[in-house]
Amino acid sequence: MQYVCDALNLTWFRLETTTEAEHESQLMDHAVDKYFKQAYDAAVCSYTPPEGVPAMEQNIGLKGHIARSMPRFFTLRDNEGTALATAMLLPEGMDLRAVRPVIVAKGNADPYIDHHAAIDALALHVSLELDRDICFPYRR
Repeated sequence: MQYVCDALNLTWFRLETTTEAEHESQLMDHAVDKYFKQAYDAAVCSYTPPEGVPAMEQNIGLKGHIARSMPRFFTLRDNEGTALATAMLLPEGMDLRAVRPVIVAKGNADPYIDHHAAIDALALHVSLELDRDICFPYRR
């Protein structure tokens, strides 16, 4: 996981691997790993190495391509490392219509009830509006 930003006494981290996404799904009782794997596989398939690069160096730009082209996945943690919310946001610079941002708490519960200020901190950090009406898809 990569540190992203602090939010009061909480911290946002970016999920970078399928293993981290699987762990997040287990902790949070939701399916973020499924969406992470789909996005990761699509990003890998869309990678084209630069022309003229020797075969053994063709994947040098793959990691950067994946990071730029797939949605960004984040986890909100407290000081003890407890997972509190998971966010899937569009890749940097992509049109909001391309990927609907989703933010959920454990079991797909509403994270805005307890963590609205932390979500606002992430929104400020990534320069996106993360409004509940758009980002929380499960009206209960």
